[in-house]
Amino acid sequence: MVKGLLGKKLGMTRMFREDGTSIPVTLVEAGPCAIVQRKNRETDGYEAVQMGYGDQRAKRCVKPRAGHFAKAGTSPKRLVREFQVDSGSELKPGDEVRVDIFKAGDRVDVSGTSKGKGFQGVQKRFGTKGGPASHGSMFHRRPGASGSNTSPGRVWKNHAFPGHMGNVRTTVQDLEVVRVDAAKNLLVLRGAVPGPTGAVVEVKKSVKTP
Repeated sequence: MVKGLLGKKLGMTRMFREDGTSIPVTLVEAGPCAIVQRKNRETDGYEAVQMGYGDQRAKRCVKPRAGHFAKAGTSPKRLVREFQVDSGSELKPGDEVRVDIFKAGDRVDVSGTSKGKGFQGVQKRFGTKGGPASHGSMFHRRPGASGSNTSPGRVWKNHAFPGHMGNVRTTVQDLEVVRVDAAKNLLVLRGAVPGPTGAVVEVKKSVKTP
């Protein structure tokens, strides 16, 4: 059995449980994904499948990749990722993986690229307190002191300074699968997942919860 799927974040909303409680959920259009290549322990040293997601126009696909997809018997894909499989899995190139590999109640990890926020100061980037807000203090949102005097006479590494924020690979772990709609390839997850609306995400079985 494959342990993950590629999908697209559709946005957030909320749902009501049977007892009337409201929960925040993220809608993910997960799959269908095509198996492009099967890797096994004998030839590659590990068990995995190479999975493609999102159709791509043939003229935009370079010839080596086009040949790779043609060998698998699939149309060119925009994104290709590897996912672990069990050693006894019968998946082969050309097969299709759909959202029904998950079910309500499963726990998953979702990986994606977080929203880019550009260059930010320490208050937004790290949540520092900042200085007095009154007039005349001349110290409001700046980082403040960053090092000692003669000992060590330098600034320690990994200090919280202004800089580029976001646009990095992020994983949110142990999210609950609230609902699976196989007809619409829809996965409803409790909580937020990385990235803006329309971002591609990887949904995998949770490493924390079996």
